[in-house]
Amino acid sequence: MKNNSTYRVLGVMSGTSLDGLDLAICDFSLVGEKWEFDIVDCKTVDFPKSLYESLSSATENSGLELKELDNQLGVFIGQQCHKITQGHSVDFIASHGHTVFHQPEKSITLQIGNGQIISGICKLPVVYDFRSLDVALGGQGAPLVPLVDQLLFSDYDFCLNLGGIANISFDQAKERKAFDVVPCNMILNKLANKLNQPYDNEGKLAAEGKVIDALLNKWNELEYYTTNGPKSLGYEYVSSHYFSDFEHYDINDLLATSVEHIVGQLKMCVQDTENFNTKMLVTGGGAKNKFLISKLNEALPKVDVVIPDSMLIDFKEAVAFAFLGVKRVRGEVNVLSSVTGASRDSCSGVVVGFLG
Repeated sequence: MKNNSTYRVLGVMSGTSLDGLDLAICDFSLVGEKWEFDIVDCKTVDFPKSLYESLSSATENSGLELKELDNQLGVFIGQQCHKITQGHSVDFIASHGHTVFHQPEKSITLQIGNGQIISGICKLPVVYDFRSLDVALGGQGAPLVPLVDQLLFSDYDFCLNLGGIANISFDQAKERKAFDVVPCNMILNKLANKLNQPYDNEGKLAAEGKVIDALLNKWNELEYYTTNGPKSLGYEYVSSHYFSDFEHYDINDLLATSVEHIVGQLKMCVQDTENFNTKMLVTGGGAKNKFLISKLNEALPKVDVVIPDSMLIDFKEAVAFAFLGVKRVRGEVNVLSSVTGASRDSCSGVVVGFLG
């Protein structure tokens, strides 16, 4: 399989916003020196309520409880992978898992969803744990998608993902640069949940709110935004620096302030690059937030903000990890030190279930 020019891979992604398990069966073909891809089948599966609640509170678990949850999530992922692969001849599965801890400054990153269990249930090889090697090499272990952006989405000067955390990638000085910019759906969904909504549909609630200037200034002055990349955000940072502020204001006003904060940080990020008058691909759940996108267009009038079809919006990260799995199986670089700050590029991911 290592020397193949075509692969059919199931990519699996669970994001920090806990808005479901994304599964995408993808075909990859190496045509000359250029990779091409096609999404064959895809779906998003909601987490069962008990599993959702367990994942939401995973950072508070004991070591034993966390290992049990690792296995439980592995079983759930394995069952869903088994269902979607029926009728498809899949070469292997590439699973990101679900991030519980991400503190690269302490050499810690943990994605649960036991790959051995997934492989056992599906009777297929699995690649998983894509971040740990980079962290061991002194890197942030994130973001990992920039190499995919560079190889699969080279028509765009910027690739922006509006997921639980907004991250961006672009070329600068002949190197790929990327980093987590600002919390996005992680805070927007948290606020919507307080109104018993899974998310702010199209940003309608935020559009009704008023920006809280004092809070906006407080968030914009956080040390993270004065630090140059490589850098990354995790749940722990967002929880400690944002969530406590949610108790003191109207929810709609908090949503409006959050959107203003997100867009403001993205604007500063893009303005600091050499590609200000160019084209940006926007994916992730936030691409469906019409209020957020309208504010982004206002903030970046010279940038062509491109919203692709809904399939790519929803499944780009699942596609990305499928492709990172291809690079791992081929023994090729799939994590860039120019992005993560590691001591070297690496070929990352634990592989299980491969024969020969």
